Amino acid sequence: MPTRSARSRAGCGKSTLVHGFVPGAVLIDQRAVRGSRRSSPATYTGVLATIRARFAEANDVSPSLFTPNGDGGCPECGGAGVIHTDLAFLDPMVSTCERCHGRRFTDEALRYTCKGIDIGEVFRMNAHEALDLFHDDRLARLVEVGLGYLSLGQPLTTLSGGERQRLKLATELAKPSQVYVFDEPTTGLHPADVDELVTLFDRLVDSGATVIVVEHDLDVIRRADHVIDLGPGPGRHGGRVLYTGPPTELANQDTPTGRHLRAHRDNAPTVHRVPNP
Repeated sequence: MPTRSARSRAGCGKSTLVHGFVPGAVLIDQRAVRGSRRSSPATYTGVLATIRARFAEANDVSPSLFTPNGDGGCPECGGAGVIHTDLAFLDPMVSTCERCHGRRFTDEALRYTCKGIDIGEVFRMNAHEALDLFHDDRLARLVEVGLGYLSLGQPLTTLSGGERQRLKLATELAKPSQVYVFDEPTTGLHPADVDELVTLFDRLVDSGATVIVVEHDLDVIRRADHVIDLGPGPGRHGGRVLYTGPPTELANQDTPTGRHLRAHRDNAPTVHRVPNP
């Protein structure tokens, strides 16, 4: 199944086209993931439930001691580790909780350990470190989508748009799906992260899925299997299909995307996608 990338100027109808004609697909966009200030990758993926159950079993106590919103959470900051002070028309002031010193939990909860660490240390670990310790599939998927560096307790409100997309994808990978739609996933990403993202697209395609990417990034476009180029301009000046086919041929077209892709191709190293055996 092909990876597809639709590219053109902003406002020319890419997202509308894909959302309107690809029913039943899993949509991965940059909208904020649901959750409060205390929500984190650990709570969003559900891995916290497993971790606190292991802590409870290891110490023969209630699992509620090991969740910031439960009995073990700091009563001063509500388990957030920080205090938010509203300043009328200014952005809220955020300060470290003086009672728990940012650890989020009470001293009682932090007395208990599992695998040699306390629950506060778990929240400070990144996904890659936690995977080595707990061997959970949900942590493995976070690492797979390139979020191994995220700490398990990092507030979801601090994630970038690209990170939110990959976090959503990590949860969707556990569900059966054959079609994924990504809406401008490279926004705000470092070029190295873009390369990781495209590698992930390749793995999804090699596993039998169809990946449709609404995108402007030329590195993503040139590594696609099939391109739908819309334009030539934004708004009422766009919406026309200028080209469909492989990106190698698009680079030879006299369209805005073709000209930019041709210049990019002439100055970029060749990348060949090798299917997984």
